[in-house]
Amino acid sequence: MASSYVQRVMDGLRAKYSYQPEFLQAVEEVLFSLQPLFAKESKYEENGILERIVVPERTVEFRVAWTDDKGKVQVNNGYRIQYNSAIGPYKGGIRFHPSVNQGILKFLGFEQIFKNSLTGLPLGGAKGGSDFDPKGKSDAEVMRFCQAFMTELSRYIGNVIDVPAGDIGVGAREIGYMYGQFKRLTSRYEGVLTGKGLKWGGSLARKEATGFGNVYFAENMLKAVGQNIEGKTAAVSGSGNVAIYTVQKLYQLGAKPVTVSDSRGCIYQPGGISLEALQQVKEVERASLSRYAELCKDATYIPVADYAAGEHAVWNVGAQLAFPCATQNEVSAADAANLLSKGCILVSEGANMPSTLEATAAFLKAGICYGPAKCANAGGVATSQLEMEQNAGMTSWTFEEVDGKLKGIMAGIFKAAHDTAEEFGQPGNYVMGGNIAGFRKVADSMIEQGVM
Repeated sequence: MASSYVQRVMDGLRAKYSYQPEFLQAVEEVLFSLQPLFAKESKYEENGILERIVVPERTVEFRVAWTDDKGKVQVNNGYRIQYNSAIGPYKGGIRFHPSVNQGILKFLGFEQIFKNSLTGLPLGGAKGGSDFDPKGKSDAEVMRFCQAFMTELSRYIGNVIDVPAGDIGVGAREIGYMYGQFKRLTSRYEGVLTGKGLKWGGSLARKEATGFGNVYFAENMLKAVGQNIEGKTAAVSGSGNVAIYTVQKLYQLGAKPVTVSDSRGCIYQPGGISLEALQQVKEVERASLSRYAELCKDATYIPVADYAAGEHAVWNVGAQLAFPCATQNEVSAADAANLLSKGCILVSEGANMPSTLEATAAFLKAGICYGPAKCANAGGVATSQLEMEQNAGMTSWTFEEVDGKLKGIMAGIFKAAHDTAEEFGQPGNYVMGGNIAGFRKVADSMIEQGVM
């Protein structure tokens, strides 16, 4: 019965949303892992939970018209997918990238429901963004776009309604411009966005949180099998906040990260990535990693054009630990095979859904420590909620206080996934354990609140 229930819902979604492959992939990964729960308890099918939870509570699409530096009017699409509010206000990032469309945001919002649930904090799931590309734009252009975007978005958000954060293409600069516009429109100074500047309501450790949390989750996985991070070599993809602070925490715990990447290529540095050079290139100069190779003569730059077909060079260098921190589906089946053949014992996902279904299956079959994104990259949203808590109390915590709470939350997420996997007879399967633990809390809340 459990398999037929899941299959029926998936068949309906495939017929209806064949043009949204990322969304279908995210839903398939979750739903089929829930079958042991449905076999054990019939209440979820009886209450139509799957049919309800796969559909957003609200989808908002709007036009964003703004003027570039030449005085020409530009138009982009803006979105907010408010997916589920059963356990708290909508919470999820805003992404500015040319690839953004409704299907991408639905996949991200759907994942966010269960990620937020796993933190143990009262947060619903949402995601938003635009196909606007901040790369190559002046600060003035980015400001005008952000102001136009927030003019439309402001009517749908609020500190107890929906609290967006940053994501790809949305950092401190963009959050600042959007927050300023929200205040201008509403005359309210409230915690309606997270990732704010420290001088006006932001939290210490927020920009580090997703990367730090990723490594904390990895640390928990290794401890469970009697190992630790110290002395191990790590491959890291990406070069944004998540990757940078994954690199930093790896160094703090005694590991050696040897790779980073961006959309144009990757860096391989056998002696260890220079955190100082990486931050200079990506946080100060906003340049390509080819610039990093100019600063670090012992680093090799590999352009995307030189990657083997269907592979990412980062996963072919030989490392015991792997931290995908770039974007969705960056780890292919071939990449998974390369990692495993070269002795990788752990994969911890800092990005959202970075592994294809085939790669995920390979990691699970190999029995390595595998931390899926819902578990491993929840540190960012967890610390966003801590920022909301500080805003509500009109206070500010020290870096050590926030980092300590983050470490505790990541340990709690690991325990929930670990214990649930054992409960259902698949110890070490954190995909199934995390999905069931996150789903059960939201689904039970939906049942208790009635059909809506």
